[in-house]
Amino acid sequence: MNLLVVTPDQTLFNGPIKLVQCPGTDGSFELMDNHAALISTLKKGKLRIVETSGTETSIDIQSGVVEISDNQVTILAEN
Repeated sequence: MNLLVVTPDQTLFNGPIKLVQCPGTDGSFELMDNHAALISTLKKGKLRIVETSGTETSIDIQSGVVEISDNQVTILAEN
């Protein structure tokens, strides 16, 4: 599964991952390999990213939108 996290100014993350945990407006949720297609809004919080190597990364966001389709996760975020 590939993750792309972008803001209006820059790309914050682009690469293969095992999972991403997102601060959804209705509660936190995780997206993993072969997840069903989904679009959701995000609130202020941390994106927790687990890369395929096992490395964990956190990105603080103020708000955003996440979309997953065909193992491609795209997060448009404001930070």
